[in-house]
Amino acid sequence: MLSVYERPIQSRRNRLCFDERPCQLLEEVIAALPTLPGKAAKEDNEYIRKGTCVILLAYDLDTGQRYVQVRQRRTKADYAEFIHELLTTHYAHCEQIDLIQDNLNTHKYGSFYEHLPLVQARELSRKLVFHYTPKHGSWLNAAERGGPSH
Repeated sequence: MLSVYERPIQSRRNRLCFDERPCQLLEEVIAALPTLPGKAAKEDNEYIRKGTCVILLAYDLDTGQRYVQVRQRRTKADYAEFIHELLTTHYAHCEQIDLIQDNLNTHKYGSFYEHLPLVQARELSRKLVFHYTPKHGSWLNAAERGGPSH
């Protein structure tokens, strides 16, 4: 997997990192006081939990571009739809995509075949080369780190 990071930029072959993050949706019980010049913000720590969501993120190693979607859940269908939309909208010109991601049950070629028409699933499977981060090594995924450290 590290060899993908070291590879030079190639025309018509891009390198993407994918990750997802669950988030709580919170509402303040008491509104924060207006911030005064030179003073720290004053906020109450009480909140009401309004549910959860998941943020899907793809990070392009070659351009630094980030692509984000917010979904209600993290399912195989959400994964397949996000990757399909990303590749057909922004990477239709590419012949191959190296996709670095965690080794989760949703991050499989089968997710495409289960939730997309056969032709679309086959196109994605032929275009994508999966590279999985090692167990306990998801920090190697630039999407999780927030991109390069420069």
